[in-house]
Amino acid sequence: MMKKLVRFFDRLEDKVRARLSHRTIIYAFIGGATHVLFWRGIWITSDIIRDYGWSGIWTNSNVSGFWGWFFYEPVALVWATLVLLLTGLFVAGFIGERIIISGLKKEKKSTDKTEEEIKKEENKINILTIQLEQMQKSIEEIKNSLKK
Repeated sequence: MMKKLVRFFDRLEDKVRARLSHRTIIYAFIGGATHVLFWRGIWITSDIIRDYGWSGIWTNSNVSGFWGWFFYEPVALVWATLVLLLTGLFVAGFIGERIIISGLKKEKKSTDKTEEEIKKEENKINILTIQLEQMQKSIEEIKNSLKK
């Protein structure tokens, strides 16, 4: 049951991201606004909890009307989180893809690498680039000899 639910939301996120990626300005606006509302919700909700305790979230609000309730910080925190998850910006915005990939590859974070390790990686990349260029030349030579 849980796998189906996760798979459903994963597919839904993929569809939303695919649609929004064609409308980059709208995507950026949604992402920026919901990040701000998320952090505002965290900030003010934590202040409410600090001052009044957990029960203060619902008892100390001066919320009136739908929009007052909709933008009430604890509620806005929930829906901003949902929008960020739905658009794929929650993980990308807070963790980043690079750190996830390095974790999957069991590599060190780039901030934990020494200068020597970074230079070794650069040398490997340079060697691979040279080898790739040599392979391209060889392929061109084979193509030319086959044409003749």
